[in-house]
Amino acid sequence: MKVQVDNLGPLRQAEFELGDLTIICGENNTGKTYATYALYGFLVYWHEGFLLDIPDQIVTALLHDGASELDLNPFVEQADAIIKEGCRAYTKQLPRVFASSEKNFKKSLFRIEIDKKNIQLKEEFEQNISSAKAKIFNITKHANEDKLSITLIADKEKIKIPRYVIKRAIGDAVKDILLGRIFLNPFIASAERTGAAIFRKELNFSRNRLLEQMSADKDINPYDLLNKLYSDYALPVKRNVDFTRQLEDIAKRESFITKTHEILLKEFSTIIGGEYKVTRNDELYFIPKSNKRLKLNMDESSSSVRSLLDIGFYLSHMAQKGDLLMVDEPELNLHPENQRRVARLFARLVNLGIKVFITTHSDYIVKELNTLIMLNQNAPHLNKIRENEGYKKEELIAGDQIRVYMAKEDIVLLSGNTRRTSCLTLVPADIDPELGIEASSFDKTINDMNRIQEDILFGGE
Repeated sequence: MKVQVDNLGPLRQAEFELGDLTIICGENNTGKTYATYALYGFLVYWHEGFLLDIPDQIVTALLHDGASELDLNPFVEQADAIIKEGCRAYTKQLPRVFASSEKNFKKSLFRIEIDKKNIQLKEEFEQNISSAKAKIFNITKHANEDKLSITLIADKEKIKIPRYVIKRAIGDAVKDILLGRIFLNPFIASAERTGAAIFRKELNFSRNRLLEQMSADKDINPYDLLNKLYSDYALPVKRNVDFTRQLEDIAKRESFITKTHEILLKEFSTIIGGEYKVTRNDELYFIPKSNKRLKLNMDESSSSVRSLLDIGFYLSHMAQKGDLLMVDEPELNLHPENQRRVARLFARLVNLGIKVFITTHSDYIVKELNTLIMLNQNAPHLNKIRENEGYKKEELIAGDQIRVYMAKEDIVLLSGNTRRTSCLTLVPADIDPELGIEASSFDKTINDMNRIQEDILFGGE
């Protein structure tokens, strides 16, 4: 999947392709977060906001006969047009995604390009649509079939569900079957995540006050009121806040990692130096390994514990194969050794079937990924290095699984122009299958520091 953006924040024109692990590096204010938030916003909009048109006769047949069928072939044939319409509709949503003025996005464009050979229907699909009291209808696609079967479960004489709700449910199922393998379910940990962890109780209190106000004043639009709570924050930050608020409920679930890959959670526990705990009273604590009788609130815990809170709960309670985990500055508040461990954690997640997307300023993360690429070779001496240094097979990664981009100024041929122009864009980095990533973003700074220190040490001779 290739993402293209025009006039998005500081990015004049840029494109990037998703790999199993995608990395955007660069200096501050070069557009890394803009690219990340734009992609996250699109995936959320695709899953939750974009409406796929379903013929009225499908719903009519369902309500009249108790069952109907929908041919999926026309959607496959029109996939390119559907994606273009989704991108066009999403571009209008950019001001809301970034919580910014519409004038800042008047010339913005967001596009997705997909190789048609990658558009394949999911083999099987089944979903029950329910109300608060009972199941209403079932949506099913069987293996080796190219049609969707919709069947009423409840008595059709008692069905009161609006037709648009039925069309929405069928449309969402078609979107998932058609492009669910490409437009993944995203989870994001924004750079503002540490603040959400500290002020979790205050956020809950504010929301409860709003709910009380809604119940007291019947003339208030509840949607407008709730939107005011986080209206000044970009969508990823809002989602971080909501995720942190719901930790008590989230902690009741189990991810596939918890069920079948508990060793990965133990590795994560070594990074934070303990474990998170949510009580029945919705109290959140960190329990250090060094003293398991000690319970620390988030404001008493280290900044690294707070910065990894979202990721820890995602891994333990939310993660599913086929997700896209997006982390803005994973190195936030981490010691260099833990930055290396986080890089190895990401590689393990990729090998478990979770795609990872990060922005980073960390040379430690990039170099550790280089090490994982270089160790993923058949040279005889590498076995001894892996064993001596404690690298595991499941942490190794191939260079062709990774895409790296440098957010920087470069000479670009802008759309509609005949002459190339210097502007901020995303430049792909070279990745050698044996030597790893050529991350020039860090080289000048490191070389400058080395040169200055050499002058200090030897300049007087």
